[in-house]
Amino acid sequence: MSTTLPLDRWALSRALTRMANASTAELARSAPCAGPAHAAHRIGVTGAPGAGKSTLVGHLALERLAHGRLGVLAVDPSSPKSGGAILGDRVRMDDLAGSTELYIRSLGSRRTSDGLADNLPEMLDIMDAFRFDEVVLETVGVGQAEHAVRAQVDTLVLVLLPESGDTVQAMKAGIMEMADIFVVNKSDLPGAQRMATDIQRIAAVTQRPEGAWRAPILLTSASQPASIRALSDAIDQHRTWRNADPRRRQHLRAQRARYRLRRLLEMRVAEAIALQADDFFDTPREQQLAAVLNTVRVALEP
Repeated sequence: MSTTLPLDRWALSRALTRMANASTAELARSAPCAGPAHAAHRIGVTGAPGAGKSTLVGHLALERLAHGRLGVLAVDPSSPKSGGAILGDRVRMDDLAGSTELYIRSLGSRRTSDGLADNLPEMLDIMDAFRFDEVVLETVGVGQAEHAVRAQVDTLVLVLLPESGDTVQAMKAGIMEMADIFVVNKSDLPGAQRMATDIQRIAAVTQRPEGAWRAPILLTSASQPASIRALSDAIDQHRTWRNADPRRRQHLRAQRARYRLRRLLEMRVAEAIALQADDFFDTPREQQLAAVLNTVRVALEP
C-alpha cells in the first residue's frame, strides 16, 4: 500500500480529460510505455452485456479499498452516430461515494470497437502517475473477438450469467482462453452451477503450457458478501502467481507497447481516410494506399 499525499481529484480529472481528448499528434509525442516507477495493479472486468459487471465492480471496489488507493475506469459504449455515451456507471456505484482514496471515472468508447476507450493506455499511465495502488477497468460488453483488454490489465475477470451457454460457445475461441478468473454472476438465479460446469468443461480441453495459471471458476452474487471476498482472494492469488516470474511482467509490457503503437496508427489512418474527397476513392487502390500512408507519415513527423 502506498503512502502518498492526498489525492488531488481536480488535477486528476483535468489530466484524464485532457488525455481523453488528445490528438494523435499529441499521442505520438508522448513518452513510450517503459514501465513507471510506481505501477498500479490493473484488474480488468469484462463480459457480455447485461452480466452485471458494474454492480459487481462496485462491490469488488468496496472489498479492494483495503489495498490502498483505488481507481475505477468504466467504459460505456458511444453512439456510432453522435459519439455520445450515457456514462451511467457512476450512477450504479453510488454506494462507493465518500472514500477519499477512491476515484471513479466513466469513459466513452468513442472510436474504438474493442471494448476499450480512445487513448486508454495513456490514461492508465496517468493513474500510475497519481500513485494508485489498483485500477479496476470495466469494459464495454464484449464478445468473442473483443479481447484487447487482455494486454491492458494484470488480472482479467470474465463475467458470465447463468443460462448463457450460447454466449460461452461464441466466446470460447476468443476471450474465454484469455481470462484469469471466470465468474458466474447473479448466482442466485437458476442454472448457475450448470453454467460453472460448462465453463469447467471448456477450460479442461484448452491447451495450457506447463506451469500456466489455471483459472478458477467462481459463483458471485451482490447479495452474498462472501462470494465477493472469494473473488478478491482469487485476484490476490493470481497477482502472487504473476509476480513470481519477472518474465511475465516483461512480456505484458511488450504487449501493451504493441497495442499502443497499433492503436495510434489505426487512429491516424482513419483520420487520413476521413479527410479524402469522394472522388479520391475512384483512383487506383495502390494510389489510395500510397496517399494515405504518406499523409500518416507527414502527420507523425516531428
